[in-house]
Amino acid sequence: MIINLSSSSLSQFINTKSHISRFQFQLKNKNHFSKSLSFHSKNPFLHEKNKTPLSKRRNLRSFAIPGLDFGGNFESTQSVLEAVGVLTAIIVVHESGHFLAAYLQGIHVSKFAVGFGPILAKFNAKNVEYSLRAFPLGGFVGFPDNDPDSDIPPDDKNLLKNRPIFDRMIVISAGVIANIMFAYVIIFTQVLLVGLPVQESFPGVLVPDVRPFSAASRDGLLPGDVILGVNGIDFAKNGPSLVSEVVDVIKKSPKRNVLLKIGRGEGSVDVRVTPDVNSDGTGRIGVQLSPNFKISKVQPKNILEAFSFTGREFWGLTYNVLDSLKQTFMNFSQTAGKVSGPVAIIAVGAEVAKSNVDGLYQFAAVLNINLAVINLLPLPALDGGTLALILVEAARGGKKLPLEVEQGIMSSGIMFVIIVGLFLLVRDTLNLDFIRDLL
Repeated sequence: MIINLSSSSLSQFINTKSHISRFQFQLKNKNHFSKSLSFHSKNPFLHEKNKTPLSKRRNLRSFAIPGLDFGGNFESTQSVLEAVGVLTAIIVVHESGHFLAAYLQGIHVSKFAVGFGPILAKFNAKNVEYSLRAFPLGGFVGFPDNDPDSDIPPDDKNLLKNRPIFDRMIVISAGVIANIMFAYVIIFTQVLLVGLPVQESFPGVLVPDVRPFSAASRDGLLPGDVILGVNGIDFAKNGPSLVSEVVDVIKKSPKRNVLLKIGRGEGSVDVRVTPDVNSDGTGRIGVQLSPNFKISKVQPKNILEAFSFTGREFWGLTYNVLDSLKQTFMNFSQTAGKVSGPVAIIAVGAEVAKSNVDGLYQFAAVLNINLAVINLLPLPALDGGTLALILVEAARGGKKLPLEVEQGIMSSGIMFVIIVGLFLLVRDTLNLDFIRDLL
């Protein structure tokens, strides 16, 4: 599972500072559809109304921004379990799409697994093994096509590999379709039960919390302050990107004074902060930062308006996912360092649950859309890679590529996902605040 953490996301989930854009589940074996979930979102669609009062504040928690100093990502076991539950539900929906598309066409299925690794529990029904595995951050549907232990003759017409191209394309794309439908249902449920988020933007960058004994606390920053400018330059715009600008200045100024123009109450004051030095040589001041906005809810007046709100939100979220993914590929050298794995996404999900349970709706919807988009990419070990091979087969007049060529392509993709996933798992774990404190 891979995620890309970027400075302008999750604000709509928890009304806080947040760095999230993309992640990916693992993993695809020769006879399995296992999932890669990619989360990529700049700032999912919210209706925005610009306002200016500095006196308006939000009593909300904030998520950690890399390079600054925060703690407590896993303070609540319940929040962590809620985040894992959201991911698991998304996996089950995705795999169920593959499973049902095959089952309803009479195609042989041998396994349905939630998670990967050692089997914790399993049962068999109608020649299908259903299992729950140790790590609930992936899943797969298994087919007996190349299983040497299978009693099904290799020329059976109901083996997936022997079915017509269109039948196979339905099975492979069904997981993506299931996640798109699930995202729409989640948003529709949110609109009916909670309402449509409406964002009101305010000037500056909010400081929801200041860590005790930090540079910010020492130099006079207070929770609820609003940073209106840095080093004598006032911010000329509103929006989540201001958080990144402040972070960049702080990270580049270890042991050097940074002049912050602070909105406090009805007035403003200048505060000079001297960032401490991180182990990597960058600066940190020990605060939480958030885009300075407020989110309220608009309830639909009738069912038609509910569908209208849902469609607007769904397409807005989808647009931002696609746009963020495009920006990642176009600026990969700058964004590659923000790619993170399952530990990061659980930390984000837990923080969403702790800060604003309502945010779990959009959190889950965005994850579904990201999973759908990423799995359509024509890369080995993703659904899109398998679809690409089928399209090549169709272009060759129904003649498949040699088996060893297909297996070589898929194996290289699987190996890449494993290596990257393990690297990110270790790196993300070491980047958790409580782990960093221990080290």
